[in-house]
Formats: sequence, structure tokens, C-alpha cells
Amino acid sequence: MPCPPPAELARKLESVTQRLKTALPAPGQVPQGHSPAETAPNTVVPRYLLQDPNGRAVTNEDFLGRFQLISFGYTSCPDVCPTTLLEMKEVLKHLGDKAAQLQSIFITVDPERDSAQVLREYTAAFDPRILGLRGSEDLTRRAAAEFRVRYEKVRDPAAPAGSYTVDHSAGMILLGPDGRAVVRFAYATPAQQVAERIDALMQEGGSRQLPNRQ
Repeated sequence: MPCPPPAELARKLESVTQRLKTALPAPGQVPQGHSPAETAPNTVVPRYLLQDPNGRAVTNEDFLGRFQLISFGYTSCPDVCPTTLLEMKEVLKHLGDKAAQLQSIFITVDPERDSAQVLREYTAAFDPRILGLRGSEDLTRRAAAEFRVRYEKVRDPAAPAGSYTVDHSAGMILLGPDGRAVVRFAYATPAQQVAERIDALMQEGGSRQLPNRQ
């Protein structure tokens, strides 16, 4: 599936941005049914083997020494994914110079349609510092399982043949410099709140698990 033309993608981003201004909670508020952030289950080290848009193999060990902020999604996603990537962009902005200590990563759950070029253009439209990763269906499934992310294709019988959407877990997962999972941020957690949490961890110097913040 070809990536939308730059002008079309820009219009889509502007539309999502406008919706964010009215739909996202104000700082300190939390969407109904969500906690601001929940501690990742166990201090596990999620492992993955994927490829960057240049075809280079990338593993979880490549970013040891830095924090990783990871989200799963796909480029045809109508709202959740662009909203999350806009939040990633804002997190990097809030962190300022400290953003150099963080690698933001978007892993596609739709490798069938998200080619390397599509993924590169999509993430760059939000922020060139966001790294898009993809893999075979098997490697994608393995990576998702490591992060306890679920996804599945949904086909609409009334839609054209071959058309489908993908239901998937939302939110962002933070890994510490040692590669261990630290925090799982609920979808729509305000970017400033995410950045403040990451900044606090950076100042503490590691990936010590933090208690739930209710």
C-alpha cells in the first residue's frame, strides 16, 4: 500500500492535531477508564529482532545505555497511531536536550502493507527521530508477544477484497537503559506527563520499577 502523498499526510496530521486539542485530557487529567501510567508487569527484558527502513537488522541490544519509548501500530491506522506518534513527538520536545538519551520506536503490526519506504516516510512526517521498525510476520508476532501486545486483522465483508484494518494494543512502553521494561503508559496519557516521568527516571539514573500512579 503506497504511503499517502506528503500533502495528504500533512492534512491528516493537521486533522489529528486539531482533534487532540479537544479530545485529549488537560495536564493532570486522565481519560475515563485509564490510569495515567501503569508499571510494566515484571522487570522483564523484551527482546526483538527487526529491520530499520534501510534493511539493517535491529535488536533490543542496539539501544542499551539509552531509554526506549516503544509503540506498536500501523501506518493505515486512522486515529490511535497518529495520535500516539504526535505524543511521541511532543515527549521529545518536552525533554529538550535530554531527548538524546531516548530512542523513540514505532513497530508496525502490518508488515504486509507497511514497506520500508512507507514506514520511513510515515515516521518522518511526525519526527525524524522516531525510528520505524518492521519484520516478517513471525518476527513481528514474537516482538509483540515480548511486549505483551496483541493485534489481529479485521476484515469487513462489505469492504473491497483485500481490505482490512488491524485491532491492536495501544499505549507506549518505556524500557530503561538496561533494556528492562519500566512503565507502560496508557493511551492518551498527556505527553508532558510522560516526559516528566521519563525525565525523573533519567535523573535517578536507571530503570528502577516505579509504583503505580493513580
